[in-house]
Amino acid sequence: MPEQIQTKLIEEEMKQSYIDYAMSVITARALPDVRDGLKPVHRRILYAMNELSLQHNKQFKKSARIVGEVLGKYHPHGDMAVYDSLVRMAQNFSLRYPLVDGQGNFGSVDGDNPAAQRYTEAKLTKIADIILEDIEKDTVLFIPNFDNSLKEPIVLPSKIPNLLINGSSGIAVGMATNIPPHNISEVIDALIALIDNKEITIDELMNFIKGPDFPTGAFISGDLGIKQAYKTGHGKITLKAKTEIEEKKNKFSIIIKEIPYMLNKTTLIEEIASLIRDKRIEGITDLRDESDRKGMRIVLELKQNANPQVILNQLFKFSQLKTTFGIIMVALVNGSPKLLNLKELLHYFILHRKEIITNRSKFELEKSKARSHILEGLKIALQNIDSIIKTIKAAKDVSTAKESLINNFNLTEKQSQAILEMRLQYLTSLETDKINKEYEELIQKIKELEKILASETEIYAIIKSELIELKQQFSDSRKTQIIAEHVTLTEQDLTPKEDVVITLTNSGYVKRIPIITYKTQKRGGKGIIGTETKEKDFVESLFIASTHDYILCFTNLGKLYWLRAFDIPESGRYSAGKAIVNLLNLKNNEKVTTMIPIKDYSKGYLVMVTKLGLIKKTPLEYFSKPRKTGVICMRLNEKDELVKVLQTTGNQKLIIASKNGMAIKFSEENVRAMGRSASGIRAMRLQDDEIVSLNIANDNETLLTVTELGYGKRSKISDYRLIRRGGVGVINIKEDNGKVVGAKTVNDEDEVLFITQKGIIMRTKVKNISTIGRNTLGVRLIKLDSDDKLVAIAKIVEDNNL
Repeated sequence: MPEQIQTKLIEEEMKQSYIDYAMSVITARALPDVRDGLKPVHRRILYAMNELSLQHNKQFKKSARIVGEVLGKYHPHGDMAVYDSLVRMAQNFSLRYPLVDGQGNFGSVDGDNPAAQRYTEAKLTKIADIILEDIEKDTVLFIPNFDNSLKEPIVLPSKIPNLLINGSSGIAVGMATNIPPHNISEVIDALIALIDNKEITIDELMNFIKGPDFPTGAFISGDLGIKQAYKTGHGKITLKAKTEIEEKKNKFSIIIKEIPYMLNKTTLIEEIASLIRDKRIEGITDLRDESDRKGMRIVLELKQNANPQVILNQLFKFSQLKTTFGIIMVALVNGSPKLLNLKELLHYFILHRKEIITNRSKFELEKSKARSHILEGLKIALQNIDSIIKTIKAAKDVSTAKESLINNFNLTEKQSQAILEMRLQYLTSLETDKINKEYEELIQKIKELEKILASETEIYAIIKSELIELKQQFSDSRKTQIIAEHVTLTEQDLTPKEDVVITLTNSGYVKRIPIITYKTQKRGGKGIIGTETKEKDFVESLFIASTHDYILCFTNLGKLYWLRAFDIPESGRYSAGKAIVNLLNLKNNEKVTTMIPIKDYSKGYLVMVTKLGLIKKTPLEYFSKPRKTGVICMRLNEKDELVKVLQTTGNQKLIIASKNGMAIKFSEENVRAMGRSASGIRAMRLQDDEIVSLNIANDNETLLTVTELGYGKRSKISDYRLIRRGGVGVINIKEDNGKVVGAKTVNDEDEVLFITQKGIIMRTKVKNISTIGRNTLGVRLIKLDSDDKLVAIAKIVEDNNL
């Protein structure tokens, strides 16, 4: 026979071949049928196990035997594909209601692999038996298997709504499905409600089905995603682990008792350990897994002063203790993929059960009619037993006897055959009564079946009664609780509120350090290392703030940028910190000169002073709207720079100190309030000098002035006469011990920090420093190495609002 060669465009052939392949994946591999909720591999496994008589009340059989049966008869693919599917149907952490009862190692929530198929055994669960129930009653269509040697069902009768109670997931070509599991009681209640009211809305159905119910429990946060998924077939829900906080001996522990669905417990523990190791989460001293047969228990022990709620929020933020489950309710409807809402899923199951009950009733009706027909012949025979026996004895063979019975007693061929096969025991009165009783019961059953087939109402009543029976048999409580949706956690929610020291170096490295790092020392001590700086770098700014404060960052170019204190990376004493250019959008020649922590923008002013002696006052509320690109806070000429910014009330006294040891004290009321980008007015008349500090001047305080050689002194603020803004000022400290590097207003209860060019920090009480006259040299405050200089002073402010 000559070869049949066809000429085709390769584009057309590739297109058709790909479409055929795609449809094969969609319909025969990846997507479940809406009726029984099973993919072909799962359906074939259950059917093969049923054929092997592996019902729930029978003995187990080796998994390898089951896999071989499925491969040889129905599913010509790899054995691991079949065994993996078998294993998943046996895992109580994968399926809400497992369909396979496994004996042996079938894996664990830790991600452990199951034992090889030669070691494990399996049989069907009771629910799987019910999914297969009535399959022998011609309820579903059978098709030839892959080699036409056997028949296999295209769908299972599935008295149970398996697609919703166990869910399904799969990736096909160009589409995917991810249907979550649900509680069987809720699904059955919704099915009954839909049968009673076909016009019921999805919102009304959600009065019965609250949401997915995962086998691993945990929580669903909020119901917006659930509503969207149920109405459109597509949505996202947030899953959160179930946790508890325990307290023992003034120490807290976080206990993880349930984790989100399909999350590997071992992977989760490794992830948390990595977060602890990388210091993304701090305050955890121990992490261990205490899970046993009673349930899951992952213990995280915390430091004594750690805030458990903050750490728990951080875990939800950075680990998989909080995950997202994407719902895509795609299933095969009449062999084609379709995106379904909740009502449609329930509707198609009811239609399936209607078809199954109709087919089952037809099968039972035909069987009952056939049996009643035989019984009618047997009754005729018993009524005419003597004539029947005589006729049979007179016949020369079986065929003649059959013919004689048909002709003489008006019997059918089947009836006459049944009479010929009738045993003599039927001649007893007891057996005769049994035949009569069976016949009467069959006649009644036939009437009932005909009534069922003649009325949809009867069919729906049967569906309802079967569902109620299933609910009574398999009803259980929800494992996954739905909790109120909380506001998305911000970085502030994840950061404990505590006092920190924030430092900024001359070359622009910033960091925050816990305040408890520093120990109080006596005047003249050597101090401790506060920061490790690069060569020729030194700490320029240091202050105390709360981690939840806004930090206003003023630059030398007269611009303002905003930071939250927790945005500044926490570092150790010996760390240089992080370049502030990585946190702010600074220009090449721009550097931060002042940082102010702010809690409330509603009242007060910002007073700014420049190197060349200009001053400006602006209401704080003008700076209450942070911008990533920053804003202009003061317009400057090319040679001037912004030196210092203070937060004031608007009617305070100010004192400005210069590098050459001069100072001027005047009332803030002399400075009128200006707009955000104004230039300012003269604060102090300078003579070859520069401004180094700006402070609020309270007469009951003292002004602590320090020089670069480590000397300083305290002078009463009242010693400085109040003059008008714009004057030359008075002598503050003699220049013999170096130029002035800073001046702070202090009192006896205060503590201050001194910072040197090498990064040495010393904390001391102000009362240890003598109060002396204004026009004096001062005393030694800190011992300096010959190549070191004092560069900054910071006052520790005790604020009860921190």
